[in-house]
Amino acid sequence: MPGSFDPDGETLARLRRACAALPEVEERLSHGSPAWFVRGKTTFVMFVDDHHGDGVLGFWCAAPPGVQQELVDTEPARFFRPPYVGHRGWLGVRLDVEPDWDEVAGIVTDAYCTVAPKTLARQVRPDG
Repeated sequence: MPGSFDPDGETLARLRRACAALPEVEERLSHGSPAWFVRGKTTFVMFVDDHHGDGVLGFWCAAPPGVQQELVDTEPARFFRPPYVGHRGWLGVRLDVEPDWDEVAGIVTDAYCTVAPKTLARQVRPDG
């Protein structure tokens, strides 16, 4: 489902791989965009491609407490407070500014661990 800023779908494909690598993750459309859910219930990542004409290619994700503010303050060109879910601490991550895909995988994993049941989160981060 490539959009206007991801015409070949490679960005979405890379994000999809990072999300699918986690236990009991399902992908489906949510509000017209690909989104990933833990056990089919709780969203942890949502892909955005020019959402309502904002010109952003990236994703919104759950984030541990305080992370959104810290990243938005230190790197506003890469991170932002997304509409609708930003007030709940979710983080917006731009993928149109030369993403570090290892860092993206870490952010996706953090998002997963933020919302996943502890038994699943421990499969990913045994010490967390």
